[in-house]
Amino acid sequence: MPRFIDLSIPITNDVISDPEVIRPKIQYMTHEHTWEQIANFFPGLEKDDLPDGEGWAVEMLELSTHNGTHMDAPWHYHSTTDDGAVPAPSIDEAPLDRFFRPGVKLDFSHLPHGHVVSAAELEEAFARIRYELEPLDIVLIQSGAVYGSDNFTDQGVGLGAEATLWLTERGVEVVGTDAWSWDAPFSHTARHWAETRDASIIWEGHKAGRIRPYYQIEKLTNLGELPPHDFMFSCFPVKIERASAGWIRAVALIEE
Repeated sequence: MPRFIDLSIPITNDVISDPEVIRPKIQYMTHEHTWEQIANFFPGLEKDDLPDGEGWAVEMLELSTHNGTHMDAPWHYHSTTDDGAVPAPSIDEAPLDRFFRPGVKLDFSHLPHGHVVSAAELEEAFARIRYELEPLDIVLIQSGAVYGSDNFTDQGVGLGAEATLWLTERGVEVVGTDAWSWDAPFSHTARHWAETRDASIIWEGHKAGRIRPYYQIEKLTNLGELPPHDFMFSCFPVKIERASAGWIRAVALIEE
């Protein structure tokens, strides 16, 4: 029986893991206040007719598809992929056989926040863990971001176009990070852009999906509990029609 490691953050009102403009909102309706909802289906029903006078527990959520631990589809990055040859797929078009595969973890948490990982640094990281990358492996990045800490959205390293294309050239189609974004945090990129006015650095890792499509997981957690490799990774996205992303319950399975 494998050991299961939960790599997903919760969707919550209480821990800030998104900018204010897209923070999730959860309204909790609890047993003592919902008996009237049940009575709508059964005219004449009174509260005392129910066991202990209790209704049901229900939650109403106001969410972005990019709240919580989620998977971006190529449609999120650009309208086309394969260098403009085809429309970029949305999350409901995602190929399910890609989402339960061997995983490999690369730890870049020693690097400064905002650092953009290069292709050479990826090669060195694989050499350090003595792992030969295989097509369709799922590559996870321990970025240095810490979920639940202050300024989470400004933390972690990012992978730019060069590193992302290095992975997709080798047959990788699913990647993930424990940071808010696959790219370096916007606060760091904005400073570099102000200095250079080079727009190619803006969201460059995401925009690499214009060239080759890939699926990208953001806001993982507990990556420090994983070995560098020899685990299976499950990350099936919720099927939302024509959507740019879908929530996942990310789980690693380690044989013991």
